[in-house]
Amino acid sequence: MRRSNTRIGKKVGIVAAAVAVAGTALLGPQAFAGQDPVTAAVQVGTLAKGPAPTEQSVRAERGPFAVKKQIVAPQSGRAFNKGTIYYPDDTSQGDFGAVAVIPGFLEPEFTTSWYGPTLASHGFVVITLEPIAITDFPDPRSSQLLAAVRWLATQSPVADRVDPDRLAVMGHSMGGGGTLIAASKNPDLKAAIPLAPWNLNPDFSDVTVPTLIVGADNDFIAPVAMHADPMAASLAGKPNQGYIKLKGANHFTTNGYTPTVTKFTVSWLKRYVDEDSRYTQFLCPNPQPDNTFVSFALTCPV
Repeated sequence: MRRSNTRIGKKVGIVAAAVAVAGTALLGPQAFAGQDPVTAAVQVGTLAKGPAPTEQSVRAERGPFAVKKQIVAPQSGRAFNKGTIYYPDDTSQGDFGAVAVIPGFLEPEFTTSWYGPTLASHGFVVITLEPIAITDFPDPRSSQLLAAVRWLATQSPVADRVDPDRLAVMGHSMGGGGTLIAASKNPDLKAAIPLAPWNLNPDFSDVTVPTLIVGADNDFIAPVAMHADPMAASLAGKPNQGYIKLKGANHFTTNGYTPTVTKFTVSWLKRYVDEDSRYTQFLCPNPQPDNTFVSFALTCPV
């Protein structure tokens, strides 16, 4: 149950255009060649945060919000380890959606910590995690993600800034596999973003959470042919499932700021966590490949 003192009200928006829904299944990049343009509605409801986005703003490492942070120390009996909270320093916007981010095998928190201030500056409360053990496989990482984002919304020092109904998860490598498992375990999540994901079983056909898989064409640790490609194929035919394959990228490309990764992760979270259709323009119609990504495939948002 959402706290009455932070409830933002009903989702009321101004619809400026009708949504044309792409009926194409997500079968891979080739399936989207020649796709008809999608005209998306621009709905600015009470969940929207920040000014109208531009191509420049979604690619920026820092968004419109000033950011504060708090260290989260280890605590006995808690289902996740230590981490860091990043949150917008703005109390005039109501509550925010929340995101938990976990790194991959043998990776400490700092390897994916850049997502904390970047996503927070774009209007989210974020916790970046140190895994309980850096050797944890995807399933325990999924449990840590879910425990952390739930704690962030209900018990953390900034819980009053978080909308507990708008939670998302992200992770790199085995953390990416854990992200997909978390989405399978909790269909109430608003978004999931696996980054260069690794998991022995790539079948996530039971996932209904809006999921953006980010793969890398030169990934030799989690080769896309064995991991990201079949993971995306297992989501085929479902709405709001995306797959971007980065060009000239390796397994660790997503562990540092790039304008392309920022553009699509921010747009995905804004579109599905904040239900802000102003960001649909960066996702639909499917962006054409450039010198930073090989392909983008998405059954466009409704």
